[in-house]
Amino acid sequence: MKAVNLYGPGDVRVDDIETPAPGAADVVIRIAACGICGTDLTMVRDGSRRDGATPLGHEAAGVVVEAGPAAKGVRAGQRVAINPMGEITNVIGNGGTEGAFADYLLVRDAELGRNLIELPGNLPMSIAAAAEPLGVGLHAVNRSGAKPGEKVVVFGVGPIGLGAVLWLKDKGVDDIVAVDLSPERLALAERYGAKTLVRADKDDLAETLYAVHGREYVLGALCAGTDAYIDAAGAASIVSTVIGLSKLHARLVVPAVYREPVPIHFGQMLSKELSITTSIGYPDEFGWVVARLGQDPDHFADYITHRFPFNRFHEAFTQAGQREAGKVMVEFDA
Repeated sequence: MKAVNLYGPGDVRVDDIETPAPGAADVVIRIAACGICGTDLTMVRDGSRRDGATPLGHEAAGVVVEAGPAAKGVRAGQRVAINPMGEITNVIGNGGTEGAFADYLLVRDAELGRNLIELPGNLPMSIAAAAEPLGVGLHAVNRSGAKPGEKVVVFGVGPIGLGAVLWLKDKGVDDIVAVDLSPERLALAERYGAKTLVRADKDDLAETLYAVHGREYVLGALCAGTDAYIDAAGAASIVSTVIGLSKLHARLVVPAVYREPVPIHFGQMLSKELSITTSIGYPDEFGWVVARLGQDPDHFADYITHRFPFNRFHEAFTQAGQREAGKVMVEFDA
């Protein structure tokens, strides 16, 4: 079978390797679709901490082709989404022992409802594979506490930020501002519920928020009437910008990965009682997302902006690094 491995910074290869065989509690899955994550791009840029080949890919769905007798609730023929945060004995992608950019994937210690989620109805595999990044976006929204009637800003509407916009709208939040450098991504954010679009390199964010969310004052300082901010971009200026703009009791959630420290002006925060927190992954959201995708698959189809067959993996990876790309999906012969 073929599988994608990373050998060093920029050194990505599609290798021929042995097809895995399951142990007593394991399963082997024929991969149907796997999305390219920002984590994959970062690992390829920086290299892996492991010696030798590092398998890539963790946003995946497929069909169980072999199941060990002790695999819990899993049988051959089941269509499943793979929850890489549900793993105990092995890590899928992200520097782990297995990778889902492969014809077949070994999932050790398999358990339906934990590291494998059965797909509802006729949910397409490519949309099921998007449950992973959509779960990250949903967890950020849940951590924000945003509710109907509130005003929210999402910085960065790549796959995670776009997922946040989508779930905010799905939860009844109508006043959403999307901020990004890419007009293509902003157009997709509008498609999924963003009411106001801000080009980060052209538009004045503060004046836009004063106009659409209103002006408030804290101890005489002008603030925007925004209730919550979600930083899915990771630009160094965002945290200080939010601190400066935030009103009393505003909230900031950061699902973005910051590679370097950023300054926080606690003096400005003090008078506003601003809350800043982070979110990572989807500790409780993955199964819910799969079920929601199954209710209306067509609604989520545009979330995937580019599709490539596995034999064009390198083209897919290049596309995923472009500013205008949303979720790039690699599809396999089923």
